[in-house]
Amino acid sequence: MAGLCKATIIGNLGGDPEMRYTPAGRAFTTFNVACNRTYTTPEGERREETEWFRVTAWSRLAELCNQFLSKGRRVYIEGRLSSRSWEGADGQKRFSLEIAANEMVLLDTRPRGESGSETHPGVEESHDLDSIPF
Repeated sequence: MAGLCKATIIGNLGGDPEMRYTPAGRAFTTFNVACNRTYTTPEGERREETEWFRVTAWSRLAELCNQFLSKGRRVYIEGRLSSRSWEGADGQKRFSLEIAANEMVLLDTRPRGESGSETHPGVEESHDLDSIPF
């Protein structure tokens, strides 16, 4: 029977994604997602914690993430947990646990900080509600 190594997170991007290519020409995009958790201590104090997750998307999903994601966007990420280890410049062994994404869903309608409605060429925006014919 096969095992299961799956991660599902909902959070906000901590920065713009970074897309690169392997020497073989395969696209990959990396970005960080912050997930907040609010809880109440036994003393009744309300606290908030933030967990950061490093996410890597590959191939077509990498291109889509690079195109549509930006700092502050709210996303749903699903993928498998992947661990890496390497030796740092100081000689210490380093470990990293990240999510290899296989699904990404945008959960907000527009990036944070943008206000107003989207403008479409050739469409005039009317602010007079009495002029609407229905």
